[in-house]
Amino acid sequence: MHTAHRSRRLAATLSAALLAGTGLTVAAAPAAHAAASDAVVKLPMTTYSALAVDSVHERVFVADAMTGDSYYKGTIAVYSFGGERISTITTPSHISGLALSADGSTLYAGERSRIVGYDTTTLTQTSAVSANLDQCGRELAFSGGEVYFTTPYASYSSQCATTAHTNLDALVGGAHTRTGWNDYGRLQLEAGPGDRMLMGQPTAPQAANPFVTVFDTSGDTPVRNAARRFADADGKGALNLKDMAFSADGSKVALADAAHGTRLLNTSDLSDAATGYPALPQGATASAVAFSGDGRYLARGASATGSTPDLLLQPADPADSSAPLEFVFEGSLDGDRVVPRGMEWSADGSRLFAVTTNAAGSQYWLHIIQPPAVQYDTRFTGGLTHSPGTAVAGEPLAVRGKLELDGPAPAEPVKVTATRTDASGTHQLGTATVKEDGTFTVLDEPDRTGEATYTVSYLGDLTHRPATDVTHTVTVAKAPTSIALTAPEEASMSGGIEITGTFTAQGKALAERPVLKVVREDRLGTGTLSSVTVAADGTFTINDVPRTRREVTYTVSWPGDDLHAGATASAEVYVRR
Repeated sequence: MHTAHRSRRLAATLSAALLAGTGLTVAAAPAAHAAASDAVVKLPMTTYSALAVDSVHERVFVADAMTGDSYYKGTIAVYSFGGERISTITTPSHISGLALSADGSTLYAGERSRIVGYDTTTLTQTSAVSANLDQCGRELAFSGGEVYFTTPYASYSSQCATTAHTNLDALVGGAHTRTGWNDYGRLQLEAGPGDRMLMGQPTAPQAANPFVTVFDTSGDTPVRNAARRFADADGKGALNLKDMAFSADGSKVALADAAHGTRLLNTSDLSDAATGYPALPQGATASAVAFSGDGRYLARGASATGSTPDLLLQPADPADSSAPLEFVFEGSLDGDRVVPRGMEWSADGSRLFAVTTNAAGSQYWLHIIQPPAVQYDTRFTGGLTHSPGTAVAGEPLAVRGKLELDGPAPAEPVKVTATRTDASGTHQLGTATVKEDGTFTVLDEPDRTGEATYTVSYLGDLTHRPATDVTHTVTVAKAPTSIALTAPEEASMSGGIEITGTFTAQGKALAERPVLKVVREDRLGTGTLSSVTVAADGTFTINDVPRTRREVTYTVSWPGDDLHAGATASAEVYVRR
C-alpha cells in the first residue's frame, strides 16, 4: 500500500479468549482490515469551523473559526482531492460555516456580518450579502435552492456555549430574510436530498432536552415536519448532539450523539430505525457521522484515546454485518480524534475527508481516505468436519472447515466466528484464525449431551462480502467412566476379604465424589452391601466377611449422571473355611 502519508494505525489489538479446557486462544472481536491508500495534510489553522467538498471541481474547503473578536481575519484553505494545497482565501473577519450550491459553482461562507459567495473555479468573490451580527459561529446549508444560515447571539463571546440564542435566516432571491425559527444554543444545519434540511440543537443550559427536526425547503419559507426530543419523563436519555447526516436516499437520519453513540432514525417521523448500528468501541465517544453519496458507506467519527478507534468505516446498511475498517489517530502526525462536524464524502463515495484535532484542540489535520471500490465473493467449501469422531461432553472437540476468498487477501489475518446451539440455547465460541490455505479449526468443549449444531460465519470486510453460513450437527455422548477391581483369588471366612479399586471418569469433573453400589452374590443368594465412596484420588476399598464357602462374586457399579455414563466391574473370590 503506497501512500503519501500513513495517517493511522489500524486498531487491530484484540482481546484473547481462552476456551476452557481446550487450550485454544482466539480473538474475541473481528480484526480491523487494511484500508486503501490515504493521505494526511496539516491544516494552517488553530481553530476549525466547517468542511465542504466540491465534487465537480474536486476541491476541498476547510474554514477556521476565529470567532470572538472583530479584529480576527478568516481563513479558507483549499485542497485538491489528492491533498495538494491549491490556495488560501483570506477574509476580513472570522469565517464560520460553509455551503456549496447544488451545481458546485458557488461556495458560500459565513462571515461576522455577511454571507459571501465565491466562484469555486476561480476562487474569487462573486457576492456579499449583509447579515445580522454573528460572534459565536454560524452554520450554513444549501437546501431547496436557497442558502440557510444561523445567526447566534450572546452578550459576550465567552457566553456563546451557554447562553447563545440562535435565529434561522436565509438568502431568498439573494436577499437576507429572517425565517422566524429560533431557539437556544448554537443550532446545527444539514442539507439533504429532496429539499430536506435538518436542524439540531446541541445541549445548552436552556436546552436540557435538545431537539432534532426536519424542514421542507421546497417553498419560499421552510416548513417544519418531523421533530423529536429524546429525554424520558425522568429527564434521562437526552440528546448530546455533535453531528447529523442524511442517508444517500434521504430515508434515514444518523445522529452522532456523545451520550448514546450513533442513533439511526427514520426521516419521515424521526422514530428509531428498525435496525440500528452496533455500539462504538468501548471508550469511544461519537463526534461525527457521514453517509457516502453512493449510499454504500457510513463513516462514524469519535473521540477516543490509546488504541481505541477514532473512525469506523462500514457499510451504510445496518443489516450488513461486515467488519468495519477501524482507524486510530495518534499524536503529531495524525491528530488524536475526529472533530465534531468534521467529515464529508465525495459525491461518488470514492473518498472520505475527515478533520482531526489534537487533545488540546489547537492543531488540525485533513485526512483523505479511499475505501475499496470493489467487493469480492467469499464461500465456505467442503462443509465442516469434526474430531474425534465421537463427541463427548466435557472433552475438547475440533470443528474444521475451509474458507475461500476471491480477490486480494486482507492485510490482517482473516477470522471466522462460531456458535454452538444445543438444548440450552446458542453459545458464542469466539473467533478462529483462517490459515493461508483457507483452513480453520474451531475448538470447543460441549457441556451438554444430545445434538449440538455448530454454525461458522465469515462477516466479510469492505473488500470481501460475507460468506453464507455453514453448519454441522454433532451428537454429543456422555463421557465414559470405568471401574477397575483388584481382589484375591482365594480368601477364608475367618480372615475376610479386601478388594481395592480405582474409579476413573473422562469429561467434565464430577461435582461430588462418586458413591459406588456393592452387591455380593454367593450360593445363599444376592445381597447389597454398604456403599463405598471413592476417594479424591479415585481409589476405594471394600472389606467384607463372607457368609459361606465357595465362589463369591462382588459387583461394583456407578449409575452415571447427566454428563457421564455409568460403569460396572465384578470380581470373583473363592472362599474357604
